[in-house]
Amino acid sequence: MAGILGRMSSDLSRVEKELLARWPETRLEPSLGRIAALVDLLGSPHRAYPVVQVAGTNGKTTTARMVDELLRGFGLRVGRFTSPHLQSVRERIVLDGEPVDAERFVETYDDIAPYVQMVDAAGEHPMSFFEVTVGMAYALFAEAPVDVAVIEVGMGGTWDATNVVDARVAVVTPVSLDHAEYLGPDVTTIAGEKAGIIKPDAIAVLARQQPGALDALVRRAVEVEAVVAREGTEFGVLDRKVAVGGQQLRLQGLGGEYEDVYLPLFGAHQAQNAATALAAVEAFLGAGAATGPVDVETVRAAFAAVRSPGRLERVRTSPSVLVDAAHNPAGMAATVEAIRESFDFTRLVGVVACVRGKDVEGMLRELETVCAELVVTENGSARSMPADELGALAVDVFGADRVSVSPRLPEAITEAIELAEAGPDDALGGSGVLVTGSVITAGEARTVLGGTA
Repeated sequence: MAGILGRMSSDLSRVEKELLARWPETRLEPSLGRIAALVDLLGSPHRAYPVVQVAGTNGKTTTARMVDELLRGFGLRVGRFTSPHLQSVRERIVLDGEPVDAERFVETYDDIAPYVQMVDAAGEHPMSFFEVTVGMAYALFAEAPVDVAVIEVGMGGTWDATNVVDARVAVVTPVSLDHAEYLGPDVTTIAGEKAGIIKPDAIAVLARQQPGALDALVRRAVEVEAVVAREGTEFGVLDRKVAVGGQQLRLQGLGGEYEDVYLPLFGAHQAQNAATALAAVEAFLGAGAATGPVDVETVRAAFAAVRSPGRLERVRTSPSVLVDAAHNPAGMAATVEAIRESFDFTRLVGVVACVRGKDVEGMLRELETVCAELVVTENGSARSMPADELGALAVDVFGADRVSVSPRLPEAITEAIELAEAGPDDALGGSGVLVTGSVITAGEARTVLGGTA
């Protein structure tokens, strides 16, 4: 047994090394040509099952997780592809609610590798890390086989590698400014890019959007004759109350109302994600005003089972340490509001590590309203903003007396815990630590603190 496990670990390391040798997700040559060539060589595995596709700026991964949980609750076998991962690349490809095991991951990679090499040889640019993992997911889901695949877009929509599929249900979570260098300078342009996942005769499920974004999304739906369901019109959150470990919701779905839905996640944004996911599943199952709600008990059980690692996740107590993957101002604003609503901290210490190319100052300004002190650090990404540079930005926002610099994340977390413990105690709330600024930061913090996805 030890020998088998050792060989599998070695094989997985080999595959990860080969994947990481490819263009990273931050290096793009926008085109569907390479992934289209790959799936063609593989016999079009992406056509073997219906798809629910999820695009947007924030909330994509959690919404995809919710859709997955709901569909499995209704007895369907589900494959799910999300990105980026927190701790293991295998998290990206999920079957039956669990990341694929190392053996299957390696087998799938080795099965498609000759075809990847053919695409590499035929094109101007080799396939990227992201394109190969998308191809792996589509092949694995066809081989499983699955009843439905839930596919999260990597970036944008129109030219994203996932978009060789024609989704039966196209979901767009809230659109805000992010990746402007690739997607455009304003939310209208960015939404137009994300609208590319809406295909002819699909059902477009649109979370609440800024006016310009909504116009772009609806325009695309009209052009391709897709049916539109909008948050605030056809579905939404009717009521929510803070509950122990999460919140209690009353949701308006496409088929009617769903009361007493417990969601073990924090914040208004997660309630919005839940309403959007429910509408997407109703749409996939064919539910609507004429049919009435889908089974309420199944919906309740599914939402109660939802987990979203790295999304305002408590990974330690005494003091509480929260890990959150917010990486743009809109996401950070949602996180800050959820902390205010759901936690009674008398003192919160932030740990922040960000990557270059983000609106770091915007994120810091959101954090300043809730963090008493800030420890700035770096994550393991080659794009990580140096701690001293991040510290200078933080001093401009927080003031020098509230900022300290600790270049390594483990030591930064330790320092923040010590700062939190040194603060005045409160029997009701007490002190806490928030580690945030990037998905990479969240994943590394979970590893440091012993969390598993």
